[in-house]
Amino acid sequence: MTSGRGALTVAGLLPNRADWLPAVRAPGADLLAGLVVALVALPLALGFGISSGLGAAAGLATAVVAGAIAAVFGGSRFQVTGPTGAMTVVLVPIFHLHGASGVLAVGLLAGLVLVVLAIAGVGRAVRYMPAPVIEGFTAGIAVVIALQQFPSALGVAHAHGDKVWQSAWDAVRQFASGPNWVSLATALLVAAVVLIGGRYLPRLPFALLTVVLATVAAKVFHLDLTLIGAIPSGLQAPTLDFLHVDQMGSLIAPALAVAALAALESLLSATAADSMAVGTRHNPDRELFGQGLANIAAPLFGGVPATGAIARTAVNVRSGARTRLAALIHALVLAAIVFLATGLVAAIPLAALAGVLLATTVRMVETASLVAIARASRGDAAIMVITFAVTVAMDLVSAVAVGVGIAVLLALRSVAKEARLHQIPLDDADHLDEEHQLLHDHIVAYRLDGPLFFAAAHRFLLELAEVSQVRVVILRMSHLTALDTTGALTLRDAIGKLEHRGITVLMSGLREDHRRTLAAVGALPGSGPGHLFDQTPDAIAVARELVSRPAESSH
Repeated sequence: MTSGRGALTVAGLLPNRADWLPAVRAPGADLLAGLVVALVALPLALGFGISSGLGAAAGLATAVVAGAIAAVFGGSRFQVTGPTGAMTVVLVPIFHLHGASGVLAVGLLAGLVLVVLAIAGVGRAVRYMPAPVIEGFTAGIAVVIALQQFPSALGVAHAHGDKVWQSAWDAVRQFASGPNWVSLATALLVAAVVLIGGRYLPRLPFALLTVVLATVAAKVFHLDLTLIGAIPSGLQAPTLDFLHVDQMGSLIAPALAVAALAALESLLSATAADSMAVGTRHNPDRELFGQGLANIAAPLFGGVPATGAIARTAVNVRSGARTRLAALIHALVLAAIVFLATGLVAAIPLAALAGVLLATTVRMVETASLVAIARASRGDAAIMVITFAVTVAMDLVSAVAVGVGIAVLLALRSVAKEARLHQIPLDDADHLDEEHQLLHDHIVAYRLDGPLFFAAAHRFLLELAEVSQVRVVILRMSHLTALDTTGALTLRDAIGKLEHRGITVLMSGLREDHRRTLAAVGALPGSGPGHLFDQTPDAIAVARELVSRPAESSH
């Protein structure tokens, strides 16, 4: 049975005819959108390939191979996959430690992890990612990408530093000792044109246009600009030569980090595409499956690890894409460039690509969202700021782990505050005044509201155990929303202390699942069903009998 369910799950992750029927019937809009996205993706693929350390050819190979496979096997109609700035942030230290072969091996291992996650059905977990964490690391990624561009923008060939902010500072220091104003002016001018042009004429591929103009200007006016240089024409033959058995052990942790980032960024991008295109909904597990296959295949052709790219996906939607054919066309157009136009690509100035990426970082930051979260609560603002700081100072995966950890702690603290122990009046309207006084003095009823778990248990124990001058305590459990083992053990201790002092404890409205939890740890009062009641009035009646018996016998 298990194998059958597994086979069914895998079958559900594979492409089907329904994915492509709309594209076959009316491909025009997708063809145009794919062309536009390819023009936008070209300078980004080149820039992120260079930033990763493996070179422009690796960025193009990633955009072509991973882009095509994710378009076919992914779970979103609009997702465009390729090299991204967030992934580059993670890859740079891997490249410095393990070299190009290490980056390729990490990509393949990460792809395998993503496939396993897809089959395990964990894709839906991204919906639980706190918004302050997302906004914090997005802003952090933008700053890190901008810092990565400092050497190219300043015309510095070799900047040193273990962290990106350290290499950026070294680039500034070298620039100050020997400024290359042409390189800086090129980067800033390209960034300004991309930002301004993109705001007023968003359908034009200003990133590509500015890179072309900068390339022409560098050639005509013999500007002192560092160029990309020659890159191989076409894709390399698939190979596994980059795998080294003795290196695998040290690459597991980086591979898990890359897989986590690929899953997170891809699912967030697919979710964003859903919000931009009315009536669409991606399949998160299938998206992980497609990204996994893409990352398994890309390293075979010399490509770096890939993810769904939010900026390119947004361009795809806004350009009128209707099906996944648009993302496939984007990859095919880039493939044509790889095979036919590598000579032109070699003449592109690095400063121009740096300018494009600097403009991309500005677009990544949603100022309105940051301000809204900062105003929402101090806790959310702290999570966002800490996530941002860790992203810039350390790495993205650490930032997400720290941000989510703090968010969980704050959430537990907030939920724990919802746990309440209310003393409630007994329904004693049909008794004489002296009986009312007797009941008031000797019976007390409490209603447990909200969750009783480890975060609220200690406070609850102190509050309940201080009950005094009563003979019967009634615990109304119908409003208890959650109960974990710690809460059950705490309740057992409180009941034990009350019973040790001769106070009878009764319970009413106990849910069956809560009853099982309490029974498992021996926390049921009186160690028997005679102290449990479905309705509170029944418990009150028994309590009155327990209180009145000694009084009757004394007369």
